[in-house]
Amino acid sequence: MNYLLAFVIAFSTCLSFSQTNILSTNHTAEEVMLGQYDPSNYTATTIIDDHDAIIQGIENEVNPDSLKSYIIKLSEFKNRNTGSDTISSTTGIGAARRWGYSKFQEFSAQNENRLLVSYLQFDRPICYYGQHRNVFAVLPGTNKEDNKVIIIEGHLDSRCDGVCDTACVAEGIEDNASGSALVLELARVMSKYTYKNTIVFMLTIGEEQGLFGADAFSQYAVDNGMQIEAVLNNDVIGGIICGETSSGPSCPGLDHIDSTQVRFFSNGGYNSSHKQLARFVKLEYQEELEPIVDVPMMLTIMTNEDRVGRGGDHIPFRQDGFAAMRFTSANEHGDASNGTGYNDRQHTSNDVLGVDTNSDMSIDSFFVDFNYLARNAVINGIGASMIAIGPQTPDFVFSSNNDPNPEITVQITDQTQYGTYRLALRTTTNDWDTVYTFSGLTTTINPPVENFYLISVASVDSVGIESLFSREEFIDFDELSIAEIENKQGLPLELLQNKPNPFDESTLITVRSLEKLDYQEAFIVIRDVQGKEVERIPIDLTAEINEVTYQHGYGKTGIFIYSLIVDQQEIASKRMIFAN
Repeated sequence: MNYLLAFVIAFSTCLSFSQTNILSTNHTAEEVMLGQYDPSNYTATTIIDDHDAIIQGIENEVNPDSLKSYIIKLSEFKNRNTGSDTISSTTGIGAARRWGYSKFQEFSAQNENRLLVSYLQFDRPICYYGQHRNVFAVLPGTNKEDNKVIIIEGHLDSRCDGVCDTACVAEGIEDNASGSALVLELARVMSKYTYKNTIVFMLTIGEEQGLFGADAFSQYAVDNGMQIEAVLNNDVIGGIICGETSSGPSCPGLDHIDSTQVRFFSNGGYNSSHKQLARFVKLEYQEELEPIVDVPMMLTIMTNEDRVGRGGDHIPFRQDGFAAMRFTSANEHGDASNGTGYNDRQHTSNDVLGVDTNSDMSIDSFFVDFNYLARNAVINGIGASMIAIGPQTPDFVFSSNNDPNPEITVQITDQTQYGTYRLALRTTTNDWDTVYTFSGLTTTINPPVENFYLISVASVDSVGIESLFSREEFIDFDELSIAEIENKQGLPLELLQNKPNPFDESTLITVRSLEKLDYQEAFIVIRDVQGKEVERIPIDLTAEINEVTYQHGYGKTGIFIYSLIVDQQEIASKRMIFAN
């Protein structure tokens, strides 16, 4: 994905339009996504819905060689720019879309025609064409009464430096044949299993010009009342080599290799359904998959929604209120800045399969690591599968006290039919610190002493599968009364410790407002230990929990001071330590 500013400038005329005439070319696929179908019409002859069988099956059946074959084929289309040839049978976005459609049909035929293949057609002026198509395949769920939809997606289009350059070689291997191959492989493997909820495997277009294909599908979902439960977006997901440049949170430097880490990007901090989705996927990996894999992976939940100055196809879904996250390689080969001195592969004609190191006219060193890509595909597949077969998310109330030690009592108030629930606690990182399991509707725990906690709950069904976790609630064990804060600071505001501290290139700074505040302007000011101001970030103090993100940069070390300034008055200050 290019810098957002670049495509805003390049497409100032296009961006005045929105997608129109959005339709699925397969009416049956649409009916399934909207819950207007008979699940018995799609029942497999042999139903495989046991979660252990699904986990073992996905782990065993995702094939690096299959992924390699898809990526090689995608390279042969030469240029998959959204505005490239739609007529040719061998080159351009049209040929690539038709091939993706045919692969979905092939996988459907292998599994009793249970995949319903369609285009999502929409009108929008992009790169001199007015009409465009995503490709997707629908695997119907068995429970149309709770017709939630899980989407696994990756963008099919590619580009060089020019946002509408259709003449250059734009094989787009890391960005994003890797994500497209992952989606195709999961459609092949997962379509033999049976899920309660419907799963959609989607290849979007128009990502490189402004996330247009994803935006069209999200708008289609809103217009038709589709209940999207989760979106797993895969973009730049197969490369393991760091370039000279990379978009922050960056990789260490040129030719650094990382084949055992994947980054999860999602929006928000406190009470974010998107971060909760990322935590759920990580939990499923840790508990269900990590014990059985040969090569353990590190799943890193990032603070930002995407890399600095960049964007991806999960964003339109988040903007429309659907939980969405992005999977991206730990290492990227380039920041897509192009221009003088840019030597990396991303968004150039050099984003190719690899190199011929021994001059035998055959590529023998690939830039995508197919085993790494397969591991990332399995993580996607397990996460999506557990959402698709899991129970309903509950709601809860809580009470707490700190006398003499921290104590939290939680009572489940909705989805009370399950006998077991889980309680997740989080403090200063993007990850859960502890996940407790308890029986019945009420539990009381005594967590370690901390100033505050964020808590959420999940249901657990009879075979041990948990739901997505609920909203988060904030518990402050170091809470000052309004009177105490007014006496000390003059305003009913509490500046909390930043989190994570540090974890990646960014950190969240949180201000808790104890009551509605009448003010003109508020900032978070960052200073070094010498008192020099390094950044000033506006903050809106409109809710109980107010957060801003500070992009502190890769490799920065030392102690910094952050202060809350309201109407030119310094309310409070805290230290943050960077050690990465």
